[in-house]
Amino acid sequence: MSIGEERLQRRMARGRAFLGSETAILCGAMSWVSERNLVSAISNAGGFGLIACGAMTPELLDAEIAGTKALTGKPFGVNLITMHPQLFELIEVCAKHQVTHIVLAGGLPPAGSLDAIKGNGAKLICFAPALSLAKKLIRSGVDALVVEGMEAGGHIGPVSTSVLAQEILPEVAEQLPVFVAGGIGRGEAIAGYLDMGAAGVQLGTRFACATESIAHPNFKKAFFRASARDAVASVQIDPRLPVIPVRALKNASSELFTAKQREVAQLLDENKVEMMEAQLQIEHYWAGALRRAVIEGDVDNGSLMAGQSVGMVTREEPVAEIIAQLMAEAAHALEKRAA
Repeated sequence: MSIGEERLQRRMARGRAFLGSETAILCGAMSWVSERNLVSAISNAGGFGLIACGAMTPELLDAEIAGTKALTGKPFGVNLITMHPQLFELIEVCAKHQVTHIVLAGGLPPAGSLDAIKGNGAKLICFAPALSLAKKLIRSGVDALVVEGMEAGGHIGPVSTSVLAQEILPEVAEQLPVFVAGGIGRGEAIAGYLDMGAAGVQLGTRFACATESIAHPNFKKAFFRASARDAVASVQIDPRLPVIPVRALKNASSELFTAKQREVAQLLDENKVEMMEAQLQIEHYWAGALRRAVIEGDVDNGSLMAGQSVGMVTREEPVAEIIAQLMAEAAHALEKRAA
């Protein structure tokens, strides 16, 4: 083992122990993409796959977990959305299958959800888009954090990964494992965040077009053609409707989303929906738009959610090769620093 590889193993040791995987590389949960085929491939290749539950019913999640377990004996987790109306039933489905790690995304854990997850013996991972929230989540008893910057694909916050990492890692990295996410496409960046105290990293965009990804060939081609500047954030048109921005490749669906926001805002005006229902309508819009692109291949009207690292996705390659390349780049970077 080279000096760089030895250093990398040492820096990833905490994250690997927490996840139970060979590398401390999590795959971000991408709706319609992070399903049994990609999740099992990532776990089998030494990473940590995450099923994107998204808007799935408990029955669908039950089948997806069972399907993933049939393809891998390695650890994997499930990403649940906090505003899902059947959140507690989904937590029970995870418990039935003895899922070891649950990621809660989309806001602070609702009352009782943390106890329900941890009471079943699972480890709970939450997103911390600010230091104050990181501290609040730690006090509430979460087991690990993901610090995700605005360069990521899908739902994003307003602060860049590099700033969040500098703000949060020195304050909390000694207390619990912290995984850094958003705009990571090469191993050199992984090495940098590990050096800053991260236990590991999370990547989504880099895996979206893997050989094992079921994404439509049209979806993958759009990624291969795109550069970083093509992955843009959606615009919020009504300040009363707290829509979390979404980063995706520019296409006609951006205008469709603006129209959808206007429609939902009007329903709010007319008191025809409550705020929670309005936000759920927006979530369901994204689920449908993503399906059109990922599954049906409609890259004009569907949503092409992608992070700014999309320019580093240039061809279809097996998950095992992607992870091996990232690890080799990270080890080489750490070796150079040792010189």
